[in-house]
Amino acid sequence: MRLDKYLSHATGLSRKDIQRLLKKGAVTVNDEIIRSGAVQIDSEQDEICFEDQPIDAPATRYLMLNKPEGFVCANDDSTHPTVLSLIDLPRAEELIICGRLDIDTTGLVLITSDGQWAHRITSPKHKTGKCYEVTTADPIPESAIRKFERGMMLQNDKQRTQPAELRLLSEHQAEVILTEGRYHQVKRMFAALGNRVTQLHRRSIGPVTLDPELAPGEYRMLTDEEVERLG
Repeated sequence: MRLDKYLSHATGLSRKDIQRLLKKGAVTVNDEIIRSGAVQIDSEQDEICFEDQPIDAPATRYLMLNKPEGFVCANDDSTHPTVLSLIDLPRAEELIICGRLDIDTTGLVLITSDGQWAHRITSPKHKTGKCYEVTTADPIPESAIRKFERGMMLQNDKQRTQPAELRLLSEHQAEVILTEGRYHQVKRMFAALGNRVTQLHRRSIGPVTLDPELAPGEYRMLTDEEVERLG
């Protein structure tokens, strides 16, 4: 890893500030003053000090967020606020969002600095189930259960959806479990039935369920157990 990137992640300082401090000789690697941020370091073996104080390796971050309406799952957007703007942590803008929720969809979003972990969660090969709570404009017929199980041809798609589980909760409410994430998939599946989704909330991803203590817009770090169960 580049020294400037390591220091930025570990301290929360900007790259510009890091460069200024490097030029002042405030950073040492194995007791040698280093003035170039491009130097490659081994965070497991090298001893990195900033103003004579050891710098611990940047901690990998794993978070769950209760996404509110009106926010987009993107690192940057010129029109709408992003979910990363809700994260009050150093270098939050560099975190990875594990999958997407529509601007009007609420619920569980996973965010991390671990690219490989994020890939395992979002890759279709791993078939990580995602559970959604759905409210519809019209009653949901029992026949929809079988249609979800068989997979459906959606408009403009060339292949049927993967088998999905539909659990009826009431006339207008259901749980849907998907193992893929096509564009607006839940909404499009109900549209194919002649129905319309009025509310959509993601409750869980794989074995991890949204913490009921988190209000919309709030987040917390995942526990070690949750990270392992997802990874």
